[in-house]
Amino acid sequence: MPRSHRESHLVARIGWLRASVLGANDGIVSTASLIIGVAAAAQSPSAIVVTGVAALVAGAMSMAAGEYVSVSSQADTEKADRSKEARELVEDPESELEELTRIYMARGLDRKLASDVAAQFTAKDPLKAHLRDELGLSAHLEAKPIQAALASAASFVVGAAFPLLLVLILPRSWLVWGIAVGSILFLALLGVVGARAGGAPVLRATIRVTFWGALAMAITAGVGLLFGAVG
Repeated sequence: MPRSHRESHLVARIGWLRASVLGANDGIVSTASLIIGVAAAAQSPSAIVVTGVAALVAGAMSMAAGEYVSVSSQADTEKADRSKEARELVEDPESELEELTRIYMARGLDRKLASDVAAQFTAKDPLKAHLRDELGLSAHLEAKPIQAALASAASFVVGAAFPLLLVLILPRSWLVWGIAVGSILFLALLGVVGARAGGAPVLRATIRVTFWGALAMAITAGVGLLFGAVG
């Protein structure tokens, strides 16, 4: 007798994983970049700390609001498509059944089998069948604005806390290079964690995250040095 098992697929993590990686990456890069820029401009230690704290708070709120608004827009679109499909099923069920049949035929089933499958799915839950097979909507990919907002904000705080912690423990003379190197290491760690959580190649994800993060910090430090020299 075959043993039953319950599969767990990585696609179920897409919603919160995307928001978490984005938030943590932005938290590290934006906060470290601002701190490096201010430190490179020869500002006082208190100004550097205030900059870091302000970046953490403002960034977390911005990430939460941005994620909520953008994912809510996606949810609104999904809701509109769901309502449209439900209305079409009521107004013209025969055409909708034929449409579902053709979808299954395009996937390789013969006409009779496709018709039988479409009829059985329609008898059980026609709206779910059309949302899944016609529109590609599923529970795994459903927009969840609150989840995305909370995951993004929380991960931003965690990411921003790393360079801010370095400000508190490093001497002023080491601050620019210490935060730059430390933040690159944090980004590499984020790349590893994100890749493992999403089942992606670790090396590629780590290189991608660290390269773009290092580039952003280098540009910001250059601007800080420029304004520091001008001042």
